[in-house]
Amino acid sequence: MLIRQCAPTLAGLKPGSIFCVKFLDSESVQQKVRQWDKKLSPRGLSAQVLLKRPDSMLIYIYRKKHLEQILFQRDYQQFLRESGYSNANLDGLLAQLILRLRTRPEFPHEIGVFLGYPLEDVIGFIENHGQNFTCCGFWKSYSDPAEIQACFDRYRRCIHIYTILFEQGIPIERLAVSA
Repeated sequence: MLIRQCAPTLAGLKPGSIFCVKFLDSESVQQKVRQWDKKLSPRGLSAQVLLKRPDSMLIYIYRKKHLEQILFQRDYQQFLRESGYSNANLDGLLAQLILRLRTRPEFPHEIGVFLGYPLEDVIGFIENHGQNFTCCGFWKSYSDPAEIQACFDRYRRCIHIYTILFEQGIPIERLAVSA
C-alpha cells in the first residue's frame, strides 16, 4: 500500500502523501509506521500517524525539506495564516494539522498544501466546495488541465514503475530517492 499510495513522494516528485490503513491490531500498524520512519529517514523522509480511528489510521509520508520549501513561500504562508495556522515552523504546522484532523468534524481541506497540491487548486477546491473543477485525477484541479494532466501522468508512471520494482524485491528504503 505504501508503494502504490506514496511512490511520487518516495521518488521526490511531491512532498507528501497520505493513505488510510484498516487494521485489527492498531499496535502492529503503529509499529510498522515506526519501522518505515526509521528506514526512510536516511533518505530525508518521515512517516507518522496523522489520525487514529477505532479501525483505521491515516498515515502521512513526507519529505521535510521539500515540504518546508513549499510551505514557507510567501503565498503559502499567507494562505495558512488565513486558514488559522499560527506556527512558524514545520513541526508546529503539522501539529496544528493533526489537531484539526482529530478535533474538527469537517476534513481540513488545506491538507492539500501538505501534499504538494498547487495552491490554486487547494483554494479552488475550498471556494468551489469540490465542484466546477477543470480536471480530476490525484486531486481536483482548478488550473490548466493540460499541465495538471501531465503531472498526473508522471505520477501514474512513477507508481507503475515503483510497483514493478517493489514486486521484484527492491526494498522501500532503496526505492526512496535521497533528498
